[in-house]
Amino acid sequence: MGDTVNTVYKIANEPIEARVKDLLSRMTLKEKLGQMTQIERTVATPDLIKDLCIGSVLSGPETKPNENSNATSADWADMIDGLQKGALESRLGIPIFYGSDAVHGNNNVYGTTIFPHNVGLGATRDPDLLERIGAATALETRASGVQYVFAPCIAVCRDPRWGRCYESYSEDTELVRKMTSLITGLQGKPPVNHPNGYPYVAGSNNVMACAKHYVGDGGTDKGKSEGNTIISYDELENIHMLPYLDCIAKGVCTVMASYSSWNGDKMHTNRYLLTDILKEKLGFKGIVISDWEGLDSLYEPYGSNYRTAVSLGINAGIDMVMVPIRYQLFLEDLTYLVESGEVSMARIDDAVERILRVKFAAGLFEHPMADRSLLKFVGSKAHREIAREAVRKSLVLLKNGKDPNKPFLPLNRNVKKILVAGKHADDLGYQCGGWTSSKAGASGRITIGTTILDAVKEAIGDNSEVVYEENPTAKTLSEHVFSYAIVVVGEAPYAESRGDNSELVIPSKGDELLKLVAQQIPTLAILISGRPLVLEPSVLETLDALIAAWLPGTEGNGITDVIFGDHEFHGRLPVSWFKSVDQLPMDSRKDSYDPLFPFGYGLKSNV
Repeated sequence: MGDTVNTVYKIANEPIEARVKDLLSRMTLKEKLGQMTQIERTVATPDLIKDLCIGSVLSGPETKPNENSNATSADWADMIDGLQKGALESRLGIPIFYGSDAVHGNNNVYGTTIFPHNVGLGATRDPDLLERIGAATALETRASGVQYVFAPCIAVCRDPRWGRCYESYSEDTELVRKMTSLITGLQGKPPVNHPNGYPYVAGSNNVMACAKHYVGDGGTDKGKSEGNTIISYDELENIHMLPYLDCIAKGVCTVMASYSSWNGDKMHTNRYLLTDILKEKLGFKGIVISDWEGLDSLYEPYGSNYRTAVSLGINAGIDMVMVPIRYQLFLEDLTYLVESGEVSMARIDDAVERILRVKFAAGLFEHPMADRSLLKFVGSKAHREIAREAVRKSLVLLKNGKDPNKPFLPLNRNVKKILVAGKHADDLGYQCGGWTSSKAGASGRITIGTTILDAVKEAIGDNSEVVYEENPTAKTLSEHVFSYAIVVVGEAPYAESRGDNSELVIPSKGDELLKLVAQQIPTLAILISGRPLVLEPSVLETLDALIAAWLPGTEGNGITDVIFGDHEFHGRLPVSWFKSVDQLPMDSRKDSYDPLFPFGYGLKSNV
């Protein structure tokens, strides 16, 4: 390995740029291309990482250590450390970073704190809260051995038909910009004199973050996932690009290219936007990473013309490719492209410099392994309290009383009998939404947490009784004397294109359940969804109160904290609530703007 005294890159207090220059000068072409390769853990072995000098590994959202869905953070740390050992045994000992979709807490791992999805956090309008969520997520993620999170999504969602609407903080650019404070929580706060655009990670209790999906992902025509954003450059800049300036100023380590296109040109091959604008004009010095199989998706049939796709992507400015399965083909094609001159060594060196810069900035050479002392933070009471606060602040009160002078909320916790209805009232997976345990999410007790029904039972008086029926019958409604009902309806979990929806009605005849109950019992409706849904006047009129609860995560007590009056309603709509889908996309700046509830709407309860 040579003499460490002369090996500048191994000396922790040497300037980062000196370390980068020294290490780059020692690397072969094979090692450089290996660093540009991110592979999925199911194809990764310590020997493969060692032999090919692989730069990064990630978990696809369905894969777990030992394929165990209840694998703990310690199991994850053992698995990732095993892969890291392979990297450290390579000729130059360059550590990998391990990436994971920790987008609302370390959500792939059992027993972690699951925070509300971004649309709910947008409703809080609380940047300080976002920073605390970022710091908590970083601790829980580092405890599992993961040093890199694919978050935050800073899409400005202009159309709720998009299946990733819940991953967007808001339709409003300025609100999304405020919420980039999550990055400061994840990575730590750069010192005052930190150069703009230079990647920053405070230490081994923090993670590398990823601003995504660059750029215009939330503006596609009709909200189609991976679709085409048809706007002028000025609009692209003023609506969708501005949040990236804030992320770059906060030292974000990576930016992920979007699957989507801008005026018909795929973002993954857009040299003007990736290189001329992001790297040169905005001064971003970190890593531009592709999305999952981003190069495979460039041609029909899927995965064809791969060498051309690699050439276009790398030459456009992608530094690391989330290959993540066909790594032999990727490396073979990229090697050919460099040796034939189609991709220049200058472009390769730029990419590898950026990758090494981030690895040095993140302290991976000094702290390559998981820190088991962090395991105590996973799903801790303190973190669950932050999530509970986030739930409280995310709730938007849309209606409170049929007569505005007679508010229905807060509810009396000491009444004799309460009806709770709807599948969403007692389904933790539905409450968490997509990107929880798996990409699409799932039903049931998929992790540790408190359902809304659990929370209601905890919150009510000793002499009160709760009757829960998922779908109450007319018989139940007539046999009992209920003081009021809490009916929880909404969307089942989804992710990405599976969530694209042109109708946006409450699924599973949720509106019929609301009407059935509300016509006979005073009713609070709670809507669990990643976006506004159609609320027919006939439904809205029958309800006594209505709350948009978004996708709140594991801490259902945050809902009962507010409905029983311990806390005031705080949330305001981060998106416009349309009357019908034919109004979409809506624009609050246009004269034709005529929503059911406008952007920023939210009632206060009279506590």
